[in-house]
This record gives sequence, structure tokens and C-alpha cells, in this order.
Amino acid sequence: MASVTFSSVDKVFGKDVKAVNGLNLQVKDQEFMVLVGPSGCGKTTALRLLAGLEEASGGEIRIGDTLVNDVPPGERDIAMVFQNYALYPHMSVYENIAFGLQIRELRGWFWQIGHLGETRRIRLDIDRRVREVAAMLGIDPYLDRLPKQLSGGQRQRVALARAIVRKPKVFLMDEPLSNLDAQLRVQTRAELIRLHRRLGVTTIYVTHDQVEAMTMGQRIAILKDGVLLQCDTPETIYARPANQFVAGFIGSPSMNFFPATVRGSVLEASGLKLPLPKDHPAAKEGRAVTVGLRPEAIFDAALPSALKPTSDNTFEATVDVMEPLGHEYVAYLAAGSINMVATLDNATKLREGQTAKFVANLDELHVFDAGTGDAIR
Repeated sequence: MASVTFSSVDKVFGKDVKAVNGLNLQVKDQEFMVLVGPSGCGKTTALRLLAGLEEASGGEIRIGDTLVNDVPPGERDIAMVFQNYALYPHMSVYENIAFGLQIRELRGWFWQIGHLGETRRIRLDIDRRVREVAAMLGIDPYLDRLPKQLSGGQRQRVALARAIVRKPKVFLMDEPLSNLDAQLRVQTRAELIRLHRRLGVTTIYVTHDQVEAMTMGQRIAILKDGVLLQCDTPETIYARPANQFVAGFIGSPSMNFFPATVRGSVLEASGLKLPLPKDHPAAKEGRAVTVGLRPEAIFDAALPSALKPTSDNTFEATVDVMEPLGHEYVAYLAAGSINMVATLDNATKLREGQTAKFVANLDELHVFDAGTGDAIR
């Protein structure tokens, strides 16, 4: 087990395609770190740089105290789990799990006549480790099967077992759940959390799914266009996003955004007027800003709520679309020229086409610079 450090790491493809741009990231020993962002943001490239599958164009990468820029992939003591499982189709489950250990432990002089006793001891140790990990992941009944005889979830467990059995310093996981169906993805997500808690191995997990990032990561690193935008706990990123991109990327449904202008102690936005404390950093007369409000911060004023409706926090809107989800409704609202989304309690009586009053939790109001997109707080 070890920490991982990226120091001003760049990766340039061709002449000017900067896939990773000045990445500075410290992953603590035994931490579960999630790299998340849209396609092309550089998260998989960063993982491949750490694995040694790509060469850094600049900067330093360390595993523990060891600089690994020039260390071959096989000597970095990492184990990688791929999106497509990467199992050997002609080998059984047992052989797939054991193969890496056999190559590492039985190569070289142990094959020579005269060392057969040592070779036998190593083979028995490999057998014990393979069976222990298979039992841990619940795939011990399938050790004699070929990958094609397994379900997608079972194949993913084999790929995990192959990584775990090596006892590496660092686990690297590149979107390992993306090929699974929704129900199995949720189940395997919980299994990975329990495995990390049990094994305590430093893990870097790549995904484009913000739900996976929020539920699995002890910390989340959000990237866009090769640049690290924010790295913090899921709770902090949700409550205090560094900029408008992070605010919109984290949370489902996404945060509502609408342009506004500061007029005294009020944010004016196409008919909506929201109070702004006089000491707020954005409180500069005439300043153009972007206001952010999460769907879960909007309530049906007709329902009992911890929020008391006032003239400041209440607004009128027309319900355009109602999406029932059982435990709640996702409502698409139109307040003048502003469109927004709200998640409403399933006790609401609102229906499509109806105009009603809604209450906004102003404590969860976010203000961003209209030009840079940076949070103003």
C-alpha cells in the first residue's frame, strides 16, 4: 500500500492535443479516490500514465516515495481492472486469476531442475491465494468455467479477483462497472466499497458517472479538458462547488442555472427577484452573475415544509412536465422565461399545465461569475 502523487503532470498527444494539463493530485495511502468527468477530460489518460501505459510529457509521478516515470509497468506494483474485463477466453476462471502470480513467482531460476521443491511450495501458495480470493468474491463455484460461460457480473468479479490476488500497492480501475446492467451496477458498487474497507489498498477509480463518484469516493477529483477543477469530499463538492461546471456536473437532476443582475440587495433574473446579502462578495451594483439552485432546493408551497414561505423565497411557476418516480416527482417548471427543474415530494397534487407557488431554499443559492464561471462566496 502506498500514496500516489501527480506533480505538474502533462500529457501531450501529437503537437498540441493536451490530454492532461498540469495535474497536481495527492492520493493518500489507503484512500479511495475517484477521477470523474465527461468523455475526453483526461481521467483515463491520467490512470494510464500512472500504470506506465503512457509516457508523461512533463512532471513527476510517484508511488509512495518512488519516482516511477521511468519504471516499467510490470515493476510498479499496481493492478488494473479494465472496462472490458480483459480476461483470457481460453483459460478457466482459476487460470485467469492465477496467471499473473504464476508469471511473477515462477519465472527465472525456479523453473530449473534442482529447485522443484521451491517451485512446489510457490504453486501451493498460489493455489491457496486464488481460492481465498475466489471465495471472498463468491466465484469459487466457477473456477473451472471459461469466461464465456459466465454472466457479466461474474466476469467482472474474475477481473477483480485477478487484481486482488496480486496484493498490489495500488488498484487502478477504469470504468469497471460500465458494461453491467443498472441493478447489477448498484450491487457491484456496494461490493467494491466493502472490498476496499476490508483490503485497505489505495484505489484510483475512473468513471464518467457522477452517481458512482458520489457514492464510492472518499474524495472526488473532477477534470475537464485535462485540467483538475476541484478535489474534495463528495459532501463538500456538492455543497460548495468551485465553479459552474462542477456544480452542474455533480447532482442529478443537474443544478438549475439562470442569468441575473445585481440590483442593490436583490438578484434580478427575468421576473424572478431573489435576495442577496449586502455583505455577499457578489453584491456589486449592476454585476452580471449566474444563479444556481438545485432541484431539491425547490418545494411545493402547498405542502408542509421546514421552510416557511415568505415574499423573498416564494415564486410562481407553471408546471410543464411531471415525471413520477414513485418516491418523488421530477417537475419541469417555467417561471416567466426561466426554465427549471424541481424534485417534489410524492404528496404533491400539482399536475401538468397548472400554475402554482413554489418555495426556494435560499441557503442553498449559489452565485457564479458570469464570465469565468467561478463560484462567488
